[in-house]
Amino acid sequence: MDAYSFVFLRFLTASLVMLTASVLLKKFSLKFEKKRLIFALGLTNGVAYLLQYVGMVHVNASASSLFVNLSVVWVAILTPLILHERLGWKRTLGVTISLIGVVFMTTNLEFQTLTQGAIFADFLVIVAGVLWAVFIVFNKPLVKNDDDIIQAVTWLLVFTLLPLLPVLPFSAGALSSLPIQAWLAILYTAVMCWVVPYYLWLKGLRHLSPVTSAVVLLTEIVIAVAISTIFLGEVFTIVSGIGAVLIVFAILVVS
Repeated sequence: MDAYSFVFLRFLTASLVMLTASVLLKKFSLKFEKKRLIFALGLTNGVAYLLQYVGMVHVNASASSLFVNLSVVWVAILTPLILHERLGWKRTLGVTISLIGVVFMTTNLEFQTLTQGAIFADFLVIVAGVLWAVFIVFNKPLVKNDDDIIQAVTWLLVFTLLPLLPVLPFSAGALSSLPIQAWLAILYTAVMCWVVPYYLWLKGLRHLSPVTSAVVLLTEIVIAVAISTIFLGEVFTIVSGIGAVLIVFAILVVS
């Protein structure tokens, strides 16, 4: 299936899973707090995913990974401006070290790979990273005084679908022809790569700064490289190893 159908079906499945869970847990309600904030975060999330998927058609994996994970820098810039949290020297150092680690791991210091995509496509992926920085920062007030995280996750996923509705015509034709493997991939990425991690992240964000959480989230790159090396036979270079060490060290600094 094409990328647009995949992202729509992924979030449609995630929404249905969370709606079902909230009903079974008796957490479902049309009356919930911070409606405007959750609505805005859902739209931001949906638009960011669309921009990334459109851009990645013309941007290679290493460049897109770097551009998206620049969000750690944008979070560090936005947090003091929006939440008035003091960055401090530890967080500043952690962000700087983590950024160097991301560059090492995503480019392997082969910077010519960053110029292989179209400039406009690069711009779309960079904007997606900025939007996710906004998403990260504004999730902090969402959970600060809200014990009902399940309801917040449920409605945010529903609102994420709104910007993805224009791709529905592309998905309709694919529904009847998708094999079981595709549906398993959709279900797995919807639940294990979004619903569960997002819920856990919100629980942790109640006790962390957005900057700290953004740096800790970079473990995603380290784990992805490790899995690729073990299961896909990709080469783990010395440069990648140095990048991994830098990211782990940055996490220890900000924590």
